[in-house]
Amino acid sequence: MNRRKFMGRSFWSLVGLTGLYTWQVEPFWLEFVRKQMPVKNLPAHLVGKTLMQISDVHVGNRFDYGYIIESFKEAQKYNPDFVAYTGDYVSYEGPEQYNQLAEVLKHTVKGKLATVGVLGNHDYGDKWKEQSVANKITFQLQDAGIDVLKNTQKEYNGLNFIGFDDYWGPNFAPLKVMNYYDSSKSNIVLCHNPDVCDLMVWKEHKGWILSGHTHGGQCKPPFLPAPMLPVKNKRYSAGEIALNDGRTLYINRALGHLHQVRFNMRPEITIFELEQA
Repeated sequence: MNRRKFMGRSFWSLVGLTGLYTWQVEPFWLEFVRKQMPVKNLPAHLVGKTLMQISDVHVGNRFDYGYIIESFKEAQKYNPDFVAYTGDYVSYEGPEQYNQLAEVLKHTVKGKLATVGVLGNHDYGDKWKEQSVANKITFQLQDAGIDVLKNTQKEYNGLNFIGFDDYWGPNFAPLKVMNYYDSSKSNIVLCHNPDVCDLMVWKEHKGWILSGHTHGGQCKPPFLPAPMLPVKNKRYSAGEIALNDGRTLYINRALGHLHQVRFNMRPEITIFELEQA
């Protein structure tokens, strides 16, 4: 074999292996990411407690959602105190997704102290405008023990969760809750789409915002930014981002996938350990 043929075969072998990896390995290579979470006004009895974030489950026909069930079973072993779901429970194509979601929710990861969530754009069906789809999914989540917050807030054992309805959906109205913001509480905001961080809706909030939506782009070249992100602010890719005004944004890389392909952006479940700021 001459050098040119050898190099050609090596190149195509590498392409084939990379394609196989991005399709069959990394989309199911779940990472549990551990982070410290300093929270202002955190009660002493919550120091050391854990908050698990699960985002963008995307139950549907685009990949084997048995992976989601297995991931939930693995997450339950961590026995979290709080669990926060940050939207996109389905990749909605039709009523079939209700049955699929019901099967997955039999294995819902719940917190010992509270389990809360917000909706994402995919939970509103076609063009993010189908209220009936959002209503059905909300009912299923509530029935599974997930307290869905829609421009509302609720305090659990001293930790106050503020939940925004989805930015692209028909019910986005964060001022309905932020006009009643109480800075003396230990507040955590759940907001599916991180672009909301750039809107004038935050009042006095100087704490954490948990988001999803981007999947980190799902595929990211090494040492380069993700080429495709569904946000206006391309800074909002994945991980912890200091917003330089007292707010801290965390963007979860997503547990599920819009399509079964990932490269350099493993699926994630985040486990925060609470501490006093």
